Amino acid sequence: MSVSNSNSSSIDSSNPLYLHPSDHPGMILVSKQFDGSGFGSWKRAMSIALSVKNKFGFVDGTITNSINPSLWSRCNEMVISWIINTLSRDISESVLYVQSAAQLWKELNDRYGQANGAKYYQLQKSLCEISQGNSSIAAYFTKIKSIWDEFGSLSAVPACSCGYYAQFSKKEDEQRLIQFLMGLNSAYENVRGSIL
Repeated sequence: MSVSNSNSSSIDSSNPLYLHPSDHPGMILVSKQFDGSGFGSWKRAMSIALSVKNKFGFVDGTITNSINPSLWSRCNEMVISWIINTLSRDISESVLYVQSAAQLWKELNDRYGQANGAKYYQLQKSLCEISQGNSSIAAYFTKIKSIWDEFGSLSAVPACSCGYYAQFSKKEDEQRLIQFLMGLNSAYENVRGSIL
């Protein structure tokens, strides 16, 4: 045990194989537990948390066990435990025996991150049905923006230098403005007319 502690303490804190003394397997990196819905937002939150911990390379496969197998294994297991801690019981039990964080990440992506017709349908339906109702404008905007963000993560258009991306982005912004205005309460009729 003292060998691994001395190896770990001799590693620079910017090294992805470094574990801070406060890092432990029971740590929960994101507050939202993933239960099978909202994969895009959970994945984004988890990616940010792992990047902050300098451990995202374990899930994207860029950090391999060829550098220092024992320290890699220790960090890999820590990352697996952090991810599993944010999964619902049913999902965590189905991925408990994966061997690497990259394998776990890929399995979750394959299972929940695939865009399909049903998901597109559900998001489009949500956009068509959303309205301000009793919510404040800020709360309404937050709800509609989360749907836009999830939809955008499923159908991202890569940026290019030809100018098409800028045109596409402008059209998308115009469409989102119209969707937002359509859902506002009738009390904002004059404001809606002025903007249009």
